[in-house]
Amino acid sequence: MFKLKLICHAMIALLPSFLKKPIYRLICGYSIGKRAKIGFSILFVDNLEIGDDVSIGHFNIFFRSSKLAVGSNTKIGHFNLIRGGEVEIGRYVEIIRFNELNSIPDPIVSNETDPRLSIGDGSIITTSHKIDFTDRVKIGKRTIIGGRNSSLWTHNRQETRPIIVGDFCYVGSEVRIAPGGEIPSSNVIGIGSVITNKLSGEYQLFGGVPARLIKPLDDEGKRLTRFKTRPDLPDEIE
Repeated sequence: MFKLKLICHAMIALLPSFLKKPIYRLICGYSIGKRAKIGFSILFVDNLEIGDDVSIGHFNIFFRSSKLAVGSNTKIGHFNLIRGGEVEIGRYVEIIRFNELNSIPDPIVSNETDPRLSIGDGSIITTSHKIDFTDRVKIGKRTIIGGRNSSLWTHNRQETRPIIVGDFCYVGSEVRIAPGGEIPSSNVIGIGSVITNKLSGEYQLFGGVPARLIKPLDDEGKRLTRFKTRPDLPDEIE
């Protein structure tokens, strides 16, 4: 039965957007908002909610999540994988391309897990990042996971710990966040940093292996953290 359902969803994915939306609503019970556009992507989850004016590009796979909610005006580009757990993507978010957002099913660990991913309003995940949310990952509003090839890992071989990235943060390329890592709001993380614990303070630049305080942000750095992530971002997302 599972394979048959997967084949059916793959076939629906090949249909043009104006045909697949009513099929998803009537047959799959998905909630899809007005003016939403869905490319050639597989949407195979238990419970799907897509807001108004959402754009989902081609060759994405949404697979086996218990719940996936996508807020209004969000843009999901091409070749992204969202798999497992419970996912909440806010309004005016951008997930651009080649990102892997994955929760390991039935992990063999010694603690209770909370496989949830939440991405705050107006945040951006750029290209080729990996986010493991076998345990909870929370990314705040208007935060940018920038550049390429950063990874957030909530699990090791024996246990999991959640990861938190606050509001108004900028995380550079090839950053690694280990289980239990936490970035407070309004901070910048330099390229190649490794975060192994909870950082402290705000309006600061952190960098290195392991990440440490480099310096307080100057006016230009503070402006970077408060810069609007999208031109159409409403002023209410503050």
